[in-house]
Amino acid sequence: MSQKTDKRQQAKWEKRYIDKKTAWDRGEASPALEKTLSKLPKPPSKVLVPACGRGYEVVSFAALGFDVTGVDFAPSAIHDLKHRLSHRNLVATLVDTDLFVWEPNESFDVIYEQTALCALTPDLWSEYARRLHHWLRPGGVLVGMFMQTNRDGGPPWHVSLTALQDLFPEALWSWSDNLNEVIEHPSGLQERFITLKRRD
Repeated sequence: MSQKTDKRQQAKWEKRYIDKKTAWDRGEASPALEKTLSKLPKPPSKVLVPACGRGYEVVSFAALGFDVTGVDFAPSAIHDLKHRLSHRNLVATLVDTDLFVWEPNESFDVIYEQTALCALTPDLWSEYARRLHHWLRPGGVLVGMFMQTNRDGGPPWHVSLTALQDLFPEALWSWSDNLNEVIEHPSGLQERFITLKRRD
């Protein structure tokens, strides 16, 4: 697979939204959002939610006054998110595109990584991690929920602590000390919850 996401993958994810086969969708923002707010720069800081899906976190950040951008390549998910924002008279920047071709005009203060990594095949992880680092300003905060399936195959793919340490090395990132904190997912799986800060 190339560094750019295969168009067949895009069609596959879009079909899952259309067919409502979205077991990862909580129907609301993850409890990790409330846990992490005290660690983030205050509104109107710039927040990116990559692979935002239906964007419950995008809505939450917008309601709190953050300058939030949501990116996803499933048009139906972006459509649903636009409707949800409009219904609440909230504003966010929404981008319907592939994360592996997207280049924002400016860097972000916060990236909220809500299980996007585990949806990618592992051969794309290094490039995705490189892009996260590039999109975040020095000193910016990466909030990550990394799926723990403890099994082979995916999606979702198991994202071990060892894999994370390789993808986000301490030469580039300052790690929080909550490495064993997990968030329960309605699917019965767990998400490893970690915050990292990009070094200058």
